[in-house]
Amino acid sequence: MSTIDKNLTSFINIASDSDFSIHNLPYGIFSETEDTTGNNKRRAGVAIGEHVLDLSVLETEGLLTLEGGPYFDQPTLNPFIESGRDNWTKARKTIQTLLSANSKTLGDNQELQQKALFKQADVTMHLPVRVPGYTDFYSSKEHATNVGTMFRDPDNALLPNWKEMPVAYNGRASTVIVSGTDIVRPSGQLKPSPDERPIFSPCKRLDFELETAFIVGQPNKIGQPIAIENAWDHIFGMVLFNDWSARDIQKWEYVPLGPFNAKTFASEISPWIITLDALQPFRTSTPTQDPQPLAYLRDKTTDNSFDINLSVELLPANAASTDSATVLCESNFKYLYWSMTQQLTHHTISGCKVEVGDMMGSGTISGPTPDTFGSMLELAWNATKPITLNNGETRSFIEDGDTVIMKGYAKKDGVRVGFGEVRGTVLPALDFNFSD
Repeated sequence: MSTIDKNLTSFINIASDSDFSIHNLPYGIFSETEDTTGNNKRRAGVAIGEHVLDLSVLETEGLLTLEGGPYFDQPTLNPFIESGRDNWTKARKTIQTLLSANSKTLGDNQELQQKALFKQADVTMHLPVRVPGYTDFYSSKEHATNVGTMFRDPDNALLPNWKEMPVAYNGRASTVIVSGTDIVRPSGQLKPSPDERPIFSPCKRLDFELETAFIVGQPNKIGQPIAIENAWDHIFGMVLFNDWSARDIQKWEYVPLGPFNAKTFASEISPWIITLDALQPFRTSTPTQDPQPLAYLRDKTTDNSFDINLSVELLPANAASTDSATVLCESNFKYLYWSMTQQLTHHTISGCKVEVGDMMGSGTISGPTPDTFGSMLELAWNATKPITLNNGETRSFIEDGDTVIMKGYAKKDGVRVGFGEVRGTVLPALDFNFSD
C-alpha cells in the first residue's frame, strides 16, 4: 500500500471537498461545449479541481512525451491505455509535476494555462474508451442474499455455485453510455398474471444498480488465462457504474438463461477513469471467503479491495433544486465478496480473450444494513416498503422524470480521491403503435 504525500499540492486552488485533487488526476475525453477556439474536437484530459487539463496541448508543447506517442489528441483513451503501464506511470508523474505548486513550466506560464486549462462547466464529457466488450458480475454477497431471499428460499438464498466462483453474464457493450445521457424507459414483454399470456408494455419496475466497473488495460491471448498474481497488471482503472435494470422484463425473460433485454438498454458510467495508482493508498481487504476458493482464485495479497464510499441520490422531476435530492443509500466498495482480480482471472480461466477497453461491472454493491442496499428492488423490498422522498413523494421504483445520481470517493489522512458522479434522467417510453 502506497503512502500519501500530504505535502503535495497544486498551484490551482482546489477545494478540500473536491473529488479531483492532485492526488487523483483521472483521465477522460472532452470537447469544448462552445467552440471558441476552433479546437472543438474530442481529446484527452485529466480533471484537476474545477478544471480539465488538456493533455493534447501538453503533448504538442513537448511537455508530455511518451514512448510510441502521440496518444492524447484522440477521441478515446484506448491508444494510451494500450501503450502499457510504463507510459501510465510516466504520464501520471509528469502531469503531477506540471500541476504541482512548485511547477514553473505550467504554474508560471499564463499563456500556456489559457491554452491547456478549461473549466469543467465549459466542456462536454464523452465516453472515455471504446468498449469492445462488457461483462457484469454478481459479486455482493448481501445483494445476492437479498434477491435470493425475496424470490427464492430465505433459507437457501445463495445458489451453491455463488461462493465458489464470481458469477457473471456478458452484456451489451453497444449501450454503455456516459453520465448525463437521458434514459428512455424500455418496453418489452411483461407477465402481470401467472395465468395469462404476457403483454407488451413499457417497463413498470425500472431500477438502478449501484456498481463500479474496471477498465481492462492489457489484453491476454486467446486460450491463455490471466493468472491471479498478474491480474492487477491488466487493470487500468475504475469508473462509477449505474447498470439500469427493468425488473419486470427481467423476471419474465431470464429463465432459463439469464438477463437479456432487461439489461441491454442502458449501462451508464462516470466520465472519469480513476487509475489504480491513485487508489493505492485506499487498499483494504475483501470479506473473509468461506469456503476458501479453488487454487486459481486464491489471491495471496491481503489488501485486494478498496475503501470507496458510494451513494445514490434521487431527484424527482419537480424538485426545486439539486440540493433537494434524497439520499437513497450509502454503501462501500469494500463490501464486495469477490475482488476485481478474482473476477478477471475467472473471466479468462476458460481461455476467453479480453481486450483493452473491456469493461467489467462489479454487480450491485449492497452492504449489511438496509440503508446500504444498492438497488430500489432491495431498498423498497420488492415494492412492499416504499421509500419516502424529501418532498413527501414515495418511490418503489424509478418514475419518468426522476434523475438518479451516483457518487463515490475515497478519503484518508485528509486526502480525497473521488469519481465525480454518474447521472441519468428517465424519459417516457416510446409510443409504439403495433397492430395485429
